[in-house]
Amino acid sequence: MPNYLTPDGAKKLSVELDQLMRIERPRVVREVAEAAAQGDRSENAEYIYGKRRLREIDRRVRFLTKRLESAVVVRPGSVGGDKVRFGARVTVQDEQGKKSRYHLVGPDESDPGQGRLSFQSPLGRALLNKCVGDVVTVQRPVGDIEVEILEIDWESS
Repeated sequence: MPNYLTPDGAKKLSVELDQLMRIERPRVVREVAEAAAQGDRSENAEYIYGKRRLREIDRRVRFLTKRLESAVVVRPGSVGGDKVRFGARVTVQDEQGKKSRYHLVGPDESDPGQGRLSFQSPLGRALLNKCVGDVVTVQRPVGDIEVEILEIDWESS
């Protein structure tokens, strides 16, 4: 399955990968080499911690590389329309009258606290392909809720 990303999401993953490869990993490799030069590695906490951190960095690098290789960058202007799709910004109102605004993004860039909602989340799936005025039922573990779509826009910022 493709890994859908917004341009901002793809850029953030690329920046993180670059940071790990150019700065973080070389620094940790130097620290491990310095710790190894101190002698007995079996009780050398700096060496043991450094090797563990290096494995964590390498794991993250592999993950980011795979995600970026399978990435499909979707530009908001290329989708558009009157239905909720990936990249849309959607304003909804719940049963209590509370309005919320969400940007439908990929799972790698999801941050509900910041209004970035994965299109694969329960709310994201419920909103997909709906229009302004539609009332959708969102199935949640704590109980179903209905929300009405008030606005759909495709602004890029």
